[in-house]
Amino acid sequence: MARSKFIYHLLALAVVAVWGVTFVCTKVLISAGLRPAEIFAIRFTLAYLGIWGLSLVQGHPSFAGRSGSPRSGRVRLWSRSWQDELMFVFLGVSGGSFYFLTENTALAYTQASNTSFLVCSAPLITALLILLYRRLRHDRYSDAMEDIRLGFPLIGGTLLAFGGMALMLFDGTRVQVSLRGDLLAIGAAVCWAFYSLFMGKMTDDYGAVFATRKVFAYGLLTILPFLLSRDPQELLAVLRQPAIWPNLLFLGLCASLACFVVWNLVMSRLGNITATNYVYLNPVFTLISAMIFLGERLTPAGAIGSALILAGVILAGRQGQKHAILPLAGEK
Repeated sequence: MARSKFIYHLLALAVVAVWGVTFVCTKVLISAGLRPAEIFAIRFTLAYLGIWGLSLVQGHPSFAGRSGSPRSGRVRLWSRSWQDELMFVFLGVSGGSFYFLTENTALAYTQASNTSFLVCSAPLITALLILLYRRLRHDRYSDAMEDIRLGFPLIGGTLLAFGGMALMLFDGTRVQVSLRGDLLAIGAAVCWAFYSLFMGKMTDDYGAVFATRKVFAYGLLTILPFLLSRDPQELLAVLRQPAIWPNLLFLGLCASLACFVVWNLVMSRLGNITATNYVYLNPVFTLISAMIFLGERLTPAGAIGSALILAGVILAGRQGQKHAILPLAGEK
């Protein structure tokens, strides 16, 4: 058991390392002329085609028909209920279209390292959402969520992280356009927190491949309205640039297809918070790659703010029962 958990921890670390580099790849694509919605649409189309290949190979034998026997060789198209289908729509928006639209747009206005540091507040926001959700509701989603207790680590970590975000947002050297980018990055963190809240349970119920395919599908459907203002000839001219396709293939096949499948599996095995806490390592990989490939630098206030965010997220991740001061509703 311990060995199997260790493997999932290594997988989480590998995924976060890849995702840290994606901020730099996306920044390169935006600088080359691709728009945020176009980057998402192309990378997720590549990933969606790939996930269908996995679906056809797998056949989803884990889904049982009415007789109780596995439907070997068949690809399931829909969830077991319309409620679950609506949940996948929500996950496609929060973990797909809206998340990447806010994150990619943020990269057009601020540094890749800034965006990465601010998005890494997602684990902390996830913990707060779980705490709130389990107090307000008791259902199959809340039962699958990790045990979050309100104590010093969570409160102290929250204050540290939000203090760090305040330093990064208002460090005295920003113009309004950078502030817009930083706020969009925080919006992306909120979207990912909502995605993390429910995706582990849906992966548990439906399997990583099926759940990921549904997220990709609804993410692509909900991004369509943002793709209508571009002249096709202009887009084709941008896509002919040599730097475009290596970055798009990396984002679509590695960072989206492979990493989303692995990450959804990791969340279902390690839990919402344990898995999502690995996101705090994102900025480390982003900062190193941004300094190497983009020549980015942090201001002194931004560096202090980044350190506070990391410290806050790590501290909040150490919350546990021994620090509990308020029991969760429904617990004995």
